[in-house]
Amino acid sequence: MWDQPYLETCCRSALHRLCLSAQAGRPADMADAPCLQRLAGMGLALLRDDGRFVISATGTTRHCSEIMKRS
Repeated sequence: MWDQPYLETCCRSALHRLCLSAQAGRPADMADAPCLQRLAGMGLALLRDDGRFVISATGTTRHCSEIMKRS
């Protein structure tokens, strides 16, 4: 049974970009800022003190299972 909240296509893309950016993170003033904030609210991303978003451990798990289709 699927028990995770649905990710819109734009948020799935933002999650993938977070994964690609690794520890460099993504600035909070990018065009995908609303998606990054939504992902942070879901626990899939973290906003660092320097104002950049990075993927969380939960986000990495979700990225692997849903976007990359790996366990």
